[in-house]
Amino acid sequence: MTSPIDDLYTVRDYLRYISSQFSASSLYFGHGTDNVWDEAVQLVMRSLHLPLENNTLFLNARLTRDERELIISRMHRRIEERVPLAYLLGEAWFMGLPFHVDERVLVPRSPIGELLERGLQPWLGDQSVHRILDLCTGSGCIGIGAATVFEEAEVDLSDISADALEVAASNIELHEVGDRVRTVRSDVFASIEGRYDVILSNPPYVDAEDLAAMPDEYHHEPELGLAAGGDGLEVAHRIIAGAVDHLNPGGLLIVEVGNSWVALEQAYPDLPLTWLEFENGGDGVFLISADDLQQWQERS
Repeated sequence: MTSPIDDLYTVRDYLRYISSQFSASSLYFGHGTDNVWDEAVQLVMRSLHLPLENNTLFLNARLTRDERELIISRMHRRIEERVPLAYLLGEAWFMGLPFHVDERVLVPRSPIGELLERGLQPWLGDQSVHRILDLCTGSGCIGIGAATVFEEAEVDLSDISADALEVAASNIELHEVGDRVRTVRSDVFASIEGRYDVILSNPPYVDAEDLAAMPDEYHHEPELGLAAGGDGLEVAHRIIAGAVDHLNPGGLLIVEVGNSWVALEQAYPDLPLTWLEFENGGDGVFLISADDLQQWQERS
């Protein structure tokens, strides 16, 4: 019986073949791509260390046998084991930047990246940003992304997971921002010191019902980064309760709670939250100023 590698030779061959195989499978796309073609392009091109864009020059290039075997092996694992492609590649992209990822951290996909690309405007206004906290940082993508936007700011990447912080530290090194970005191990605010101008967080927010119904791909991700109790708000409650003690006047708290946003609104009917909209998709991200949070706590 022949193997596909006996008949497929060029980059173009593999893009076509893997697209066909993915189309015939029951894959779920939600970890960086949303369709068969983009998933195939990412698998083939990044397995070959080729660019994802402006790559037509390589389409007729012939692959070595080792390269062909690697691509087919990763294709089989993606289809049969439902491993997210980012874990197979050891790489994910966020805000146009590459990040090391593995099964110790969630695959980066937060819409907060779009907000950062806009410099947190118009909500930040003329407020200066000197210190930023990325709470529940995982791979560090949000905090490091923020560091590339606010080039003078010091950024703390915080997580309860020592494993996740190892990945975050590797990304600090990758992006050469160690002079002003550091990791801090903390259970929410328990070990956090001082105040920040911006607190960003993509904490665990999946409720028990949604966790049980998630596609197989998500079960490769660490449950610690997903599960947040029956209503999905176990961590969000603690962030709201503690943020005011760690925000400077005029500061911002920005938190992603995904599908748990309905439960959050019901839990805090008088909290003046701004729910953000995104051009590139995503919802369930709220923003509140330090001043509004302070006034709400004083009234409560």
